Amino acid sequence: MPQSGDPSAAADDPVGSIEATEPTTARDAPRGSLWRDRNFITMWSGQALAQVGSQVTELAIPVLAVLLLHATEFEVGLLNAAAVAAFLVVGLPAGAWIDRMRKRRVMIWADAVRATALLTLPLLWWADLLEMWHLYAVALVVGIATVFFDVSYQSIIPSLVRENQIAEANGKLEATRELANISGPALGGWLIGLITAPFAILATVGTYITSLIALLLTRDHEQSRAPEDRAPILQEIGEGLRWVFGNELLRRIVGTTGISNFFNTMSFTLLPIFLLRELGLTPAAMGLIFSLGSIGGLAGAVATPHIVRWIGEARAIPVSAVAFSTVACLLPLAATFPAVAFPLLVVQGFIGSFTVLLYNITQVTFRQRITPPRLLGRMNASVRFCVWGVMPIAALLAGALGTWVGVVATMWIGAAGQLLSALCVVIGPFWTMRQLPDAQH
Repeated sequence: MPQSGDPSAAADDPVGSIEATEPTTARDAPRGSLWRDRNFITMWSGQALAQVGSQVTELAIPVLAVLLLHATEFEVGLLNAAAVAAFLVVGLPAGAWIDRMRKRRVMIWADAVRATALLTLPLLWWADLLEMWHLYAVALVVGIATVFFDVSYQSIIPSLVRENQIAEANGKLEATRELANISGPALGGWLIGLITAPFAILATVGTYITSLIALLLTRDHEQSRAPEDRAPILQEIGEGLRWVFGNELLRRIVGTTGISNFFNTMSFTLLPIFLLRELGLTPAAMGLIFSLGSIGGLAGAVATPHIVRWIGEARAIPVSAVAFSTVACLLPLAATFPAVAFPLLVVQGFIGSFTVLLYNITQVTFRQRITPPRLLGRMNASVRFCVWGVMPIAALLAGALGTWVGVVATMWIGAAGQLLSALCVVIGPFWTMRQLPDAQH
């Protein structure tokens, strides 16, 4: 699922930007490969484990709901909506708040909140008290913490590496995410079979604590914005939105990503029921499908620099959008050909992950490159609000449609909608350019 899309090329205001307080800063970071940059590696190592843990929980919680608590289609939709509701409810003000705070500290607190909230689930299950409303509450709390973590995470990269290393950093982080997508679901399926879904969640708690420790050890060279550089919160939110929508390229990227996320969420919400009930797969098989499909994401992260050099940065946007929106049709098609459902789902996951990574690395690097440091939090939050804020609405709609017209029919609706999402970038100026614009200073 694409993450986001964003900004333009306006004048850079240095007020509140990153400043050096120790020898190793983004400006003075080691040249060459980022594997030589200890500060980057420290943060990266914690995130690598946290990504694996997150994948375990993304499998364990739906399995817990569907197989152990016997959730209905609508309850699964409500659970998924709770997990992403924060992007709609607090997404915009979170960006303005984060731009006033030191992003590393925000990430530390977010990890602490996520670990604590998730820890309640195995404890409640052990006490035989766990109910669906507990899952909704934990999903909501973890979702709010994730909003603050993710916006800070995407905003902190330009302060850790040189400007010409941003694409490399994004590529390494996305490759790590895909390695987690490969290993996490398979590990989650194995843990669920070994110690049950509630206690598999403990693995995620441990990785979030590890991430917190890594962030404590990461050098913080960022300074909070001066109070005189702060405007009323609504004014700052408006500044972030104007930055995002003031550029035609970014408007089109946000359009494609938002539409794709809406309809992809409809399909993804009912995917546990589709795989576990409609197709009769086991949790281990479900995890294996996710893992094998995610190999495509790793390949996409590695191949993106080569593809961008071959066809151009700008053209990579519509090419990847056409590919991931078209291959989405293979998901509901698996119900028509159940005998080959497993390989069909693996192929869909592989191609989809590959092309989504090509799309995300390209457009995320573009927005980070052209956004002034003082606007990074609001830029990312504005984009997340638009492209992830639609997801709770889509999840609730999926639950209602799944009850009304059935799971498979709802997934066909989701696939058809994703086909339309590519139009925003296919019909536009991307084909006439090779490189996307740089920041204007």
